[in-house]
Amino acid sequence: MNNGLRDTNGAPGREHGEREFGHVPVLLQPTIEFLAVRRGGIYIDATLGLGGHSWEIAKRLGHEGHLIGFDKDPAALERARERLTNPPAELAGDWPSLEFVHASFGEVAQHAAAQSANGLLADLGISSVQLEDAARGFSFQAEGPLDMRMDPHSGLTAEQVVNRFDERELADAIYEFGEERRSRRIARAIVRARPIRTTAQLAEVVSAAARPMNQAERRIHPATRTFQALRILVNRELDDLRRLLSKDAAPAVLRPGGRLVIISFHSLEDRIVKDALRDGVRDGLYRPLTKKPVTAGEEEIERNPRSRSAKLRAAERI
Repeated sequence: MNNGLRDTNGAPGREHGEREFGHVPVLLQPTIEFLAVRRGGIYIDATLGLGGHSWEIAKRLGHEGHLIGFDKDPAALERARERLTNPPAELAGDWPSLEFVHASFGEVAQHAAAQSANGLLADLGISSVQLEDAARGFSFQAEGPLDMRMDPHSGLTAEQVVNRFDERELADAIYEFGEERRSRRIARAIVRARPIRTTAQLAEVVSAAARPMNQAERRIHPATRTFQALRILVNRELDDLRRLLSKDAAPAVLRPGGRLVIISFHSLEDRIVKDALRDGVRDGLYRPLTKKPVTAGEEEIERNPRSRSAKLRAAERI
């Protein structure tokens, strides 16, 4: 579920990432620093995506190390597998063992042994694999079916939500998961326009109902928050995040001294991460490593505007 089309501040990392993956993961340098990757260690990339973060972790692990990659999207998992199982020639004999798990990061404790991991990374949100494929239905910038499922074999589609939820349920979901103040107006317009089958049709309906009122609102597409809300709802993203951060998951699989790094992209995610780490510190599970979230620098934001909203928080297991 790694957010694609991102850059980092480090020039060497940028060159490597562009050559190998066509993108560089967001906040790559601080991510690697906070993980404090140890040669021969066990590390979990809970949101494998295109494997950009994992590539940099694997380079530091050596042949004694072990890397476990999770992703609920089978297409993303397969692309990462193809890339990560083909190390550069100079590292072919010093590459860690790899394990690929088709599952949500909320299920991490079911696939990793207790107190086994030296580090766990979760880079939340949507990946370029999903955005670039119009048939997946994640983007309002291309015509496609309203699907939005990260795992295309499970759960409701966005089309089912849009056409089956009643007006109040739609409004509540758009407000809660999209933080959209005009949720009732948008829900009313959606219900009147049913049936809605494509991303372009939905974007048109939402845009007409939520025309920007000021300069600040004109900076983002009127359908952005509604599409975010539907994606989060369809994929149960916040529920999975809470499961990952619960006492029975991330802190359970990390060994003492193990590092937890979470990168979030909107306030709903960041609030959950902040509260969970605060509670973990209070309960004696973690030592905080970031007093305030780490954010992208000007150079990274200039190269990749999507990195502007990234926030990294980290803690060490006690």
